Amino acid sequence: MISSIKSYLNNFSHLFFPHYCEGCGTDILLDDEMLCTKCSFELPETDFINAIDNPVEKIFYGRINIINAASAFYFTKDSVLQRLLIQLKYKNNKQAGIYLGKKLGQQLKESERFSDIDIIIPLPLNPKKEIIRGYNQAQIICEGIASVWNKPIINNVVIRTHFTETQTHQDRIHRWQNMQSVFAVTNSKVLQNKHILLIDDVITTGATLEACAATILKVPGTKLSIATLAYTI
Repeated sequence: MISSIKSYLNNFSHLFFPHYCEGCGTDILLDDEMLCTKCSFELPETDFINAIDNPVEKIFYGRINIINAASAFYFTKDSVLQRLLIQLKYKNNKQAGIYLGKKLGQQLKESERFSDIDIIIPLPLNPKKEIIRGYNQAQIICEGIASVWNKPIINNVVIRTHFTETQTHQDRIHRWQNMQSVFAVTNSKVLQNKHILLIDDVITTGATLEACAATILKVPGTKLSIATLAYTI
């Protein structure tokens, strides 16, 4: 009886507050999901989180000393994942970040390679971009991760010290040069002797993550791992 009433109320609410899949537009999905079952299965998982020497880790070989690195999904143009990331970064849709963060968090939770993480830190966003956007997308992703994986999020301990122009069309060397001395640690005691997981949305050359990681690793006793939602093919 109760389940029938809930089903009726749910169907009734859909008449006035339709809930659509962000991937294909169908309204056949659960209220707490952003994707229907079909689109959810289309998210291209990498399985990097369980793989030693995966392509994300190889980005940092010879550049910085990290414990583990991985991305949850492959990023391709005109994909369901790209549409969700656009919603997060440019359409003020925080729920897209929470949803994807949960997906990443579940993978991390089930992986022995990341089991000894102490704290999670979102990659600090360019200050001007954060003012315009109203939030840091990496922070929203972290909130999704923490909702399924019991790890504390530490904010404002690592900051960007100055503005940098967009690096979308720059090569790896120029990106790396632009990121020198961009980050700073405001409270090293919070990070001392901790295994830190640095989070971002998409990894391409890794220059920004490398610069932030290098700043963090100057704090005595720190260990660092990196995880992102997506890896660009």
